[in-house]
Amino acid sequence: MPPWMRSTTAAEPATGRETARLPDRGGRQQRRSAGLGGSAPAVARWLGDIRDYFPSPVVQVLQRDAVTRLGLTRLLMEPELLAAAEPDIHLVGTLLSLRSALPERTRETARAVVRKVVEDIERRLEHSLRSAVLGALNRAERTRTPRLPDVDWNRTILANLRNYQPEQRTVIVDRLIGHERARRSAALRDLILLIDQSGSMASSVVHAGVLGASLASLNALHTRLVAFDTAVVDLTDTLADPVDVLFGIQLGGGTDIDRAVGYGASLVRRPSDTVLILISDLIEGGDQSSLIARLRNLVESGVTVIVLLALSDDGAPAYDHDLAATCAELGAPAFACTPDRFPELLATALRREDIGRWAALHGLARG
Repeated sequence: MPPWMRSTTAAEPATGRETARLPDRGGRQQRRSAGLGGSAPAVARWLGDIRDYFPSPVVQVLQRDAVTRLGLTRLLMEPELLAAAEPDIHLVGTLLSLRSALPERTRETARAVVRKVVEDIERRLEHSLRSAVLGALNRAERTRTPRLPDVDWNRTILANLRNYQPEQRTVIVDRLIGHERARRSAALRDLILLIDQSGSMASSVVHAGVLGASLASLNALHTRLVAFDTAVVDLTDTLADPVDVLFGIQLGGGTDIDRAVGYGASLVRRPSDTVLILISDLIEGGDQSSLIARLRNLVESGVTVIVLLALSDDGAPAYDHDLAATCAELGAPAFACTPDRFPELLATALRREDIGRWAALHGLARG
């Protein structure tokens, strides 16, 4: 193991600064401060060096450990360090938690780091998301009088097989089945995303913000995105740019899910055509009885309510098992979902199919 892999930290109570042993170019350890003084080129060089030694996933782990265990969080305010860092979703979460403390000289570099991660997520998910959502909405709007380009020929042939003429070896079609084109004047469905911005939900916040921005570009879907802690912030107006969405979020703080769900309920215009997704670990700091009553009213009114305990590749964080079970009993299934599964989940909801059954089928159901 290279000597710089055995880094240690030591506190300096007199100054309140943390120190870490970091490598120089020759592999020798040097003591460096992690205070708020000048920039730290040795740290930037180290981040650059490990990218030469290891593949990107390992670099991200080492980088995350360096930030959390070696006390380098404050150094992320240095543009040189950010420029050398490997952009990943955990680094974005750290930057968002530091948003209000970032100095002016670092903000543009921070936005560049966030934008790279956003573009990676979009590249990975945008096509499947658009295909799943538009396919679900089109199938939901089947019509018996389609225009020729909108005919579903497979279903049309199946529906007319009784008219098969063996002599001519053809099917006489007296009934067309097809899809209505998505209406541009009005959305076919309403989607409300409520995102818990507590610190444990960082990865979920990033994915939800990017996916929400992608969904907002679809005319057939009217998307609202709301972030909350003890306050509620409607970020719908920033959906044109997912980076603006993420920088509108402040990770950390308390959690009042009841208040957020109350705001979400006020946005419902067409209950039977609305999907409300609450992304939260359900650790409620507000009125839990009121929250349960609000969720019950939403479900009974015809809104499709889904609770995602996480929307990330990290699995479900610690969550309130009893409240999750209560949500499921109310008809609002609660489970963790990966970003790759989200397009299919949303398509299932838009088709008004059984979400609990879908989650169980994919091994996502929670006890």
